Amino acid sequence: MTQAKPYDRPTALAAAMSLFWEKGYHATSLKDLEAALHMKPGSIYAAFTNKQNLYLAALEHYLELNRAGFRAEMARASSPLSGLIAQIRAYGTLPPDHDFAQACMLIKTLIDTRSTDPAIAARTRDYLAIVREEFAGAFARAKAAGELAEDADVDRLARRLQACVNALRMELHQGTPQAEIVALAEDFAREFERMRLHPH
Repeated sequence: MTQAKPYDRPTALAAAMSLFWEKGYHATSLKDLEAALHMKPGSIYAAFTNKQNLYLAALEHYLELNRAGFRAEMARASSPLSGLIAQIRAYGTLPPDHDFAQACMLIKTLIDTRSTDPAIAARTRDYLAIVREEFAGAFARAKAAGELAEDADVDRLARRLQACVNALRMELHQGTPQAEIVALAEDFAREFERMRLHPH
């Protein structure tokens, strides 16, 4: 990247996201960022002001990628509940080098910054809530479609789904054998399948 060219923000954010996701906020140095973003310190500061702002921008990029991926998968599904269940089962087929075959960046961030960087931790909690809201919206659509009981608590179901996804990603992060992850994903998927009012 020559200095004459303005930096490419989406590319820089994607690189920063990958680096921060792998190493964490505190363990990532300016030298690491220079190498990953192909930018000089002055350019990084001119573009993002400081490391914290860059981290928050990378975290937002992560959220938007997740949200876009979730919505795309749901749009392809035959019904809202089927889409949610398919997403659970999909974790059993992720290759070990897939980005999502590791702990969620939001969870890792919360652990890394909860006692050291309240602003980052607070933003992370907000983003985890946004993810739950996406899930709750999908459960609400499942209820409206007659797939779930009228008294189904969509917020509680969303929190349960988030817990299942995080559990699966932690197993992937640990390198648990795929057969065990497939079995665990199937257990979770069947939990939600049993809620269906009109089984396929």
